[in-house]
Amino acid sequence: MPFCLSHRWPLRQMIVAASVVLLVACAEKPTAADAQPLQTVPAVTAPAIVPPVVPTGDDLAIAPTQTFAEWQAGFRREALTAGIRADLFDRAFIGVSPDMSVIKADRSQPEFTRPVWEYLDGALSPLRVNKGKSLIQQNAQVLQSIEQRYGVDREALVAVWGMESNFGQFQGSKSVINSLATLAYEGRRPGFAHAQLIAALQILQQGDITPEKMLGSWAGAMGQTQFIPTTYNTHAVDFDGDGRRDIWGSATDALASTAHYLQSSGWQRGQPWGFEVQLPSSFNYTLADGAIRKSVAEWRQLGVMLPNGAQVPAGSEQLSAALLLPAGYRGPAFLILDNFRAILKYNNSSSYALAVSLLSERFSGGGLINGNWPKDDLPLSRTERMELQTLLSARNYDAGTADGIIGANTRKAIRSAQQSLGWPADGYPTHKLLESLRNQ
Repeated sequence: MPFCLSHRWPLRQMIVAASVVLLVACAEKPTAADAQPLQTVPAVTAPAIVPPVVPTGDDLAIAPTQTFAEWQAGFRREALTAGIRADLFDRAFIGVSPDMSVIKADRSQPEFTRPVWEYLDGALSPLRVNKGKSLIQQNAQVLQSIEQRYGVDREALVAVWGMESNFGQFQGSKSVINSLATLAYEGRRPGFAHAQLIAALQILQQGDITPEKMLGSWAGAMGQTQFIPTTYNTHAVDFDGDGRRDIWGSATDALASTAHYLQSSGWQRGQPWGFEVQLPSSFNYTLADGAIRKSVAEWRQLGVMLPNGAQVPAGSEQLSAALLLPAGYRGPAFLILDNFRAILKYNNSSSYALAVSLLSERFSGGGLINGNWPKDDLPLSRTERMELQTLLSARNYDAGTADGIIGANTRKAIRSAQQSLGWPADGYPTHKLLESLRNQ
């Protein structure tokens, strides 16, 4: 998808503008009785789309131990040993060569993180909500059949569809074979790229798509709901009965395949994804940890309530829930259930899962947030996050590697530092904490 910016734009504006474009980029008569996934490789637990990129620096030079032609010859032998036909391999690799834009995308990480409230504003735009409502009505029959077969609610499927490709409009325009070959040759994650490239060749050999039409993102995510090849091989289905699992051209196949994936990820039909809650003033914020789960009833005993005196959905009292504070203790709070966790297996981002969840409710007039976002406290930049990790570790709060990624170790270190300062220990990185550590 073409996107041009003036070189005079400030960096933060460029990152935000690019995020907007990327956000909008991630059904016929069904034959449900005949919809069978083709198990061509062992089942995997990989997310449907490619995992987040780990930064490795800005040097884009390739320093391989062999030429691309030598690598391709070796990989060809490997592919043929795995059962790929020689003629199919040779056709798929016509014109394939290293793509520097793929390498750049693989190695880059934005300096600035988009605030969750801005991300949600884009994800839940009126245009997307109205389009989703219309598509739910237009495809009511096929969505009902998918629900009956896989037990995944139609609103959630259409929300994923909208988030991943703007309902099929932005699926990616890069050759999947060329992108994966570049990643396998360049060598930062050869195991992952090799596995995906073999899986992509298996898809071609099965006849579901041709090499010329197998298009996707720079990372090899494909189709209207952006599956990586291994996930396609284990979860894609031919739901429209035309003999091909076509997640590119058939919304029916794409939605049913997504439903199959979410079903295998633990989706519970008819259960909520979670709900917004309000916390008491004396709440212990160390409990806001995804690893800590309690029943909804137990959370309520701790003073957790729904806004405006609302009642929890019927049958939810004994469901296992974790507390999510996407912007720390000053922002909205949510109890998240199994269906939220299933969405996280599709894309391991709490902001993404929250967007899908709220969007699915917006289609029926819900999904509004009562709490206020702390818009006076923008997220730390990548450089600031790395500095925070370094300062935490220097003060004996082990934050792990200073890579700018706020994972479990860093959040634990932040909580310890917050507790020592007498602050709410929500594990959320803030400018206030960074300044405090700088001054110690």
